[in-house]
Amino acid sequence: MIDIKGCGLGLRRDFLYEVQRDGFLPDFWEVTPENWMHMPHHHKEKFEEIVALRPTLAHGLSLSIGSPDPIDKKFVKAIKDFLDRYGIKYYSEHLSFSALSSNQTYELLPLPMTPKMVNHVSDKIKRVEDILQRNLILENATYYHVLEAKMSEAEFINRVMEQSKAQLLLDINNVFVNSKNHHYDAKKFLDDLDLSKTAYIHMAGHYKDDDLDLIIDSHGMPVKEKVWKLLAHTLSKIDCPVMIERDNNIPPYKTLEKEYHKLEKIVKKA
Repeated sequence: MIDIKGCGLGLRRDFLYEVQRDGFLPDFWEVTPENWMHMPHHHKEKFEEIVALRPTLAHGLSLSIGSPDPIDKKFVKAIKDFLDRYGIKYYSEHLSFSALSSNQTYELLPLPMTPKMVNHVSDKIKRVEDILQRNLILENATYYHVLEAKMSEAEFINRVMEQSKAQLLLDINNVFVNSKNHHYDAKKFLDDLDLSKTAYIHMAGHYKDDDLDLIIDSHGMPVKEKVWKLLAHTLSKIDCPVMIERDNNIPPYKTLEKEYHKLEKIVKKA
């Protein structure tokens, strides 16, 4: 468990200048280091003003923890410098891979769910943590193709968390999307997951692609009602911070504020 409470929002450049010190603020922010590490100077002053107002978490995109490539020490050290500069204690990434032979795709690609991969990821987690001097938090990712699988998704996640001692960033929308695309029961998945390892929770949107007959994890839509209900079910089991993540089709800050207040109501009721 982390020592941040309440409800949060992902901070995006799209509404950076809509945030006012004396206006609506979430309980905490989440920032993506890759989007802010090399920001123009005219953004930097406003960014620093905003993150100073609330506790801030970091959520990365390109660590590629499951890749066969060795850890990119230069990149991880740059992440550490960013976290240290802004006093950010917590850094999360994805239980997936995004790079191969040093070529970065910025896509979250699935991992084989095997004991060998559990060992591989756990070893890399420890190497990353040695550089960061922080515990790593990993998010359950969406996937559209099942690679080699010698265990269920829930068992794979549990074994990685247990062996590596990392914490879980539980994305409820990803659970819902995967359950529909791979035909399993989302509530049973959550029952099988060791929720005691959860650091915090992501909420996001998705859409249905009728041509592909798939639900797509877009992060570009409002949170769907069935995903809100799955959050309520989850919060009946654990008490932890929850935030809304919006990466595409980002609406005005006032619109996100309304969705945030819906999240607050669900969290308070739970």
